[in-house]
Amino acid sequence: MSFEGKVVIVTGASSGIGAQTAKDFAKGSAKVVLVGRNAENLKSIAEECGSADNVLSIQADMNNEDDVKKIIDETIKKFNQIDVLVNSAGIIEIGSIENTSMEQYDRVMNTNMRSIYQISMLAVPHLIKTQGNIVNVSSVNGIRSFAGVLSYNISKAAVDQFTRCVALELAPKNVRVNSVNPGVIITNIHKRGGMNDEAYAAFLERSKTTHPLGRPGTVNEVSEVITFLASDKATFITGASIPIDGGRHATCLR
Repeated sequence: MSFEGKVVIVTGASSGIGAQTAKDFAKGSAKVVLVGRNAENLKSIAEECGSADNVLSIQADMNNEDDVKKIIDETIKKFNQIDVLVNSAGIIEIGSIENTSMEQYDRVMNTNMRSIYQISMLAVPHLIKTQGNIVNVSSVNGIRSFAGVLSYNISKAAVDQFTRCVALELAPKNVRVNSVNPGVIITNIHKRGGMNDEAYAAFLERSKTTHPLGRPGTVNEVSEVITFLASDKATFITGASIPIDGGRHATCLR
């Protein structure tokens, strides 16, 4: 897939799904804007994406409104357009209705949903000009219910509803909006969410039984669907939430 002449913003680009997605867009000749909190990781990913003329790295906290505005402003200043917005930044935290504090709820919802709302709102005028598109990274947790990660589940269900609503609103202007819903993907997100090495290893082993295809997924498998949805090969797809979860969305307790 070619993205030559296209400008793509990828949030959460300093690791995991976002990092792989940014590299894949760069392979397709896109001009890529890398957004993340880890400056060292951003530098490394930027080097893999190509020349400085085609890559812009922005260290930003998606919970900081001024930082989010900076992303759009610096992108337009350097590249003068926005064709694709990939909202990949996100966090997961463990907790149930009995022990999820309001502070944790706000932290997860602000990162996983409020930041997407803000950056999308700011990007839309530019996407209308280019008839571009948005791809949101949601989760199978937005489709199915899982105990023990309550605020995360709610945030991802909100992302899916946001995707559908904005897709309908922008369809008359030929701007498409879709989401992907990964299952367990091998990244560092669960460790950052509180799992130690032993617990994470056990979690991945259990994923062989909770995913019908018998394994967790890889970042490449998610990135390939994101780039497809953003490409001219998907021009009749909008408002879709596509599971990339080895069939987990189709399962129920037995």
